[in-house]
This record gives sequence, C-alpha cells and structure tokens, in this order.
Amino acid sequence: MLKHFLNEAGLYDYAVKALGRQMRSEAELRRLMQRRAEPGERGAAAIIKTIARLREYGYLDDAAFAETYARLRQENDKLGVRRVRQDLQQKGVNTKLIAETLDARYGKTNEEALAREHLARKHISKPENEKETARVMRRLVAAGFSTGVIYKILRQWDVPDEALSALDNLDEEPREE
Repeated sequence: MLKHFLNEAGLYDYAVKALGRQMRSEAELRRLMQRRAEPGERGAAAIIKTIARLREYGYLDDAAFAETYARLRQENDKLGVRRVRQDLQQKGVNTKLIAETLDARYGKTNEEALAREHLARKHISKPENEKETARVMRRLVAAGFSTGVIYKILRQWDVPDEALSALDNLDEEPREE
C-alpha cells in the first residue's frame, strides 16, 4: 500500500487541525508531523518551516502550553507538582521552562491542602486497614505529592503507626523528579 506524504501546506493544515483538537507542545506536534512528512531532508525542512509558521501566528508556544497545562492540572485535577513536572517532561517541554512555570504556579501552593482536595475529588476516605492505607499512599504518590505530606495526612487520620511503617518500602522506591 502506498503511503501519501504531506507537503508543507498539507503539514500546516494537519498541524492546525491537531492543535484544534488538543493543546500540544512543540515536541509532540513535531512527532505527529514526522509520521506524515516525507522522510529525509525535504520532510525535515517542511516540518521546520511549518513549526516556524505556527510560532509566527501564535498557534505554537511552549511557555503558554506549559502554563495552561499546569494550571488545568492544579485547578481541575488537583495534581501535585511532581506529577505535572513528569507529564510536561514526557510532552517534551524544555526543563528550564518547566521549572519556571511550576515555580510560578506551585510556588505559594499549600501542598497538603491540594492533596486533601485531590482526595475529596477522587472520593478517597480514611483507610480502615493496611491494604487501604497502601492504596491511599499509592494514589497520592501517583498524583505527585511528597511522601512527607502523605504521611502527615495519614497521621492526622489516626492511621496506626504499624500501617505507616508497612509503607516505608514505598518511600524508598526511586522516582524521577
């Protein structure tokens, strides 16, 4: 089966439609276009020109993307800074830009209050046994909250120390930050 590659105008239309469906970082959009562009130098040149044109018209801006993404994840999903940092890294946003964005967005945020909002949003209540305690811990770690805040919340819920000590192995697992 023959595969039809898009020229520069076709890539531009494809990119505008892709951005219309979902906000994307430059790296994500570049990956999408590489599948549709002609292999080799001609395809690479068409992608570069298309990205430059999208930037020129204001359709592609990683700083605005990172700010909007972080704001939505904080306000709507109640996610912690670690999770948002990891998501932005996976989306190909520059590390320095991620740091600046997250410092501005999460700098004055009370992580414990945000974690409690996350628990309420997900309808997670006080654990009754060690298994439920481990589940709450895993959910909060996956949502990007620090283990210190998680332990503080669990202690305030009067979770027995035996259940907390059983969770210490979760705290020792390496994580990317």
